[in-house]
Amino acid sequence: MDDHLVLRRAGDADALDMANVWLRSFATALPTVRRAHGDDEVRSWFSHVVVPQHECWVAVTAGSVVGLLVLDGAELDQLYLEPSWRGRGLGDRFVDLAKRRRPGGLDLWTFQVNAPARRFYERHGFVEVERTDGRRNEEREPDIRYAWRP
Repeated sequence: MDDHLVLRRAGDADALDMANVWLRSFATALPTVRRAHGDDEVRSWFSHVVVPQHECWVAVTAGSVVGLLVLDGAELDQLYLEPSWRGRGLGDRFVDLAKRRRPGGLDLWTFQVNAPARRFYERHGFVEVERTDGRRNEEREPDIRYAWRP
């Protein structure tokens, strides 16, 4: 872990960098999942919906965003890392932060094909509570709902 890594609340100026991390991370971690929106739509969504309407956090080092966490009520809505930052403890730090911010519990969705994410969340105490065939998500990809309760 980089000693100069800072986790902080995201602001409007971070939206584009967050979207670009999301795009790179999604492409690397989920190459078989069809994206429902193009790159420009994702960038617009971060700028006009995600950052203004949700509790957003970024990990920043050397002036670059390398990870993001988005909380929407009790939902851990987004947790994406720059691909080179996977396996370096940053995801652990984000989950710890999310648990501190939502001490009553958290829920999240992940795609069934994302075995590394499933192992990661299970290691952090999340328990599978539902599986779907994907008809309710935009990607039409089978998914799993996880819950963490203290």
